[in-house]
Amino acid sequence: MCYSAQIQADYRRYVKMFGAQMDIREFARLFWERAEGSKAKIPKGMEDAFREPQSDDERQIKAFIDRFNTEQATALEQDLFKQRTRLADAERALQTKVTKAATESRRIATDKIESSLGRLDDLRRTTPKDRDSRIFPGHYAPVLVVENGQYVVKPMRYQCRIAGKSANYDTRFPGTYNSRRDSLEGFWRPLFGHSHGVMIVNRFYENVSRARMEGRTLAEGEKDENVVLEFTPDSGGERVLVVALDSQRSTRPAVVCGHHGRSAARSRRSRP
Repeated sequence: MCYSAQIQADYRRYVKMFGAQMDIREFARLFWERAEGSKAKIPKGMEDAFREPQSDDERQIKAFIDRFNTEQATALEQDLFKQRTRLADAERALQTKVTKAATESRRIATDKIESSLGRLDDLRRTTPKDRDSRIFPGHYAPVLVVENGQYVVKPMRYQCRIAGKSANYDTRFPGTYNSRRDSLEGFWRPLFGHSHGVMIVNRFYENVSRARMEGRTLAEGEKDENVVLEFTPDSGGERVLVVALDSQRSTRPAVVCGHHGRSAARSRRSRP
């Protein structure tokens, strides 16, 4: 099942390619809600589109982004101080006596320091990287829809909750970031043929069983491994247009669930 995709995160590409309008209010609401603590997951590539704002609305969005990132940086720096203190305490304890507790504390502190430094670097850097535009279930992405005969770009969540469903729908049906063809006229019937959008995707990824991929059964006592397959456009181009089902609600930014076939892409093994 496709669980992740590298997308075109800059809404301006949609505007240029399709002559679309940007739903500035939905983008502003999404970034404002995150700054207020909504915990919305937004890829860095979407933020970077507002690094050099050209209008008052875009400047307001950048202010929301800057506010959130400043708060994140402060929290990370505080945790760095805490973990560095923990690391120093563990190393002092280990100089006296090697214990399992001190060794584990040193390992945890070292890992957390490395993670926090990496996240701080991501917050501060301005040079884009491929991972800045990679989304996972629950992340937001620009999506092209039609409203009143006009192409419009909106931020939508990559995990679709059908309108009218309660919030626990996401946990009851955790696989609603991907729609299989055989479920389109069943589970997705309220949306299929009625509410669609388009995402620009550069590549997407799928988890598969190594044994199943190799077409064999596991030997006695053998444990299966997960393999990540990467799919890229067959055409040799840099992107593919992925059809999506969308469910737009008035209470929060719209959500999206992509569905696609494999005929448009070629695959290669990524990593276990």
